[in-house]
Amino acid sequence: MEQEQKRLNKYIGETGFCSRREADEYIEQGRVTVNGAPAIMGMKVSNDDEVRIDGKIVREKNEKPVYLAFNKPPGIECTTNLEVKDNIVDFINYPKRIFPIGRLDKASEGLIFMTNDGDIVNKILRARNNHEKEYTVTVDKPITSRFIDRMGNGVPILDTVTRKCHVEQISKYTFKIILTQGLNRQIRRMCEYLGYEVTRLIRIRIINISLDLPQGRWRDLTDAEIVELNQLIEPSSKTEEASLPKVEKEPRVKSQESRSTERKPFQGEKRSNRDQPKRESAEKKPRWNVEFVQREDTKTMRDEKPASDEKPTAKKRNVEFVKKEDSKIIDKKPFEKPSEKPANETLSDQPKTGKRWNVQVISKDDPTYRKKGEY
Repeated sequence: MEQEQKRLNKYIGETGFCSRREADEYIEQGRVTVNGAPAIMGMKVSNDDEVRIDGKIVREKNEKPVYLAFNKPPGIECTTNLEVKDNIVDFINYPKRIFPIGRLDKASEGLIFMTNDGDIVNKILRARNNHEKEYTVTVDKPITSRFIDRMGNGVPILDTVTRKCHVEQISKYTFKIILTQGLNRQIRRMCEYLGYEVTRLIRIRIINISLDLPQGRWRDLTDAEIVELNQLIEPSSKTEEASLPKVEKEPRVKSQESRSTERKPFQGEKRSNRDQPKRESAEKKPRWNVEFVQREDTKTMRDEKPASDEKPTAKKRNVEFVKKEDSKIIDKKPFEKPSEKPANETLSDQPKTGKRWNVQVISKDDPTYRKKGEY
């Protein structure tokens, strides 16, 4: 029976020796050999092949992968970065390179898996796979039925609404919650949205593995637990499958046979509006007759000139000017003062007349110009 082959960088990544990106760099640098020959980028290998990096065997043939259950204490960082203080890898100090499946907040505690099998990670963690993780949570205020109801029906956090989940009250300040999601600090954010603060958070179960270790201790998963775990995650999407984009289905096109079987109207049956042909008048609309000329022949209004060379002149008004000395008095009548109105007379009582103001025009040389009492 032939062994299943996989890409070399994935094979190295699953051994826990390094990440896939680092494996690609090692291959480009010529530090990787397969069965004694230099490795080629993109080549595939199986468990029967001997893979070495810098002369060191990456994994013994048919070596069994590592699966650990660890009870993480608070204060430990779930990272493989050895430069980070109190990282989980240094705390466990396992003889082989392992990494955590998922993470727990630094302040949280409880069950977490450690492994060197990279293919199982996304099967467990991807939200679309709907695997259960159970927690016990202690908060700072008494729990109410309204709080339990709202936690179970979804809470808006991180620009989304959490999935519906099972929530059960254990005591006055403690409740149990089962999630199939893995949002960043999900339980703490949900409680914070409802006005509660988490004082203690413990993960007590992942799928079929329950927490049965003292704090800070780890153990290997049994063969029965691994078999059951693989059976439960078998329908889950793998790393490569889950990362591929969904392919949209093309719209279904009717075949000629199906078109021929469509019901057609018979004689005497009223046709619907959509069955009636379009009016021919719409197609026979008159079109504009447009005549195109060359650019040299085009003329603008500015280029057009009048038929005669004479410029059009505007009509002149006959205006007669006279000297100041020759100005005459049009009417030299004394200015009549308006008669005083009676006290009891109103504007409505006055008779309406068509008289206009008497205006007299005098010249500056007139001896009566601006004399007191006459103007």
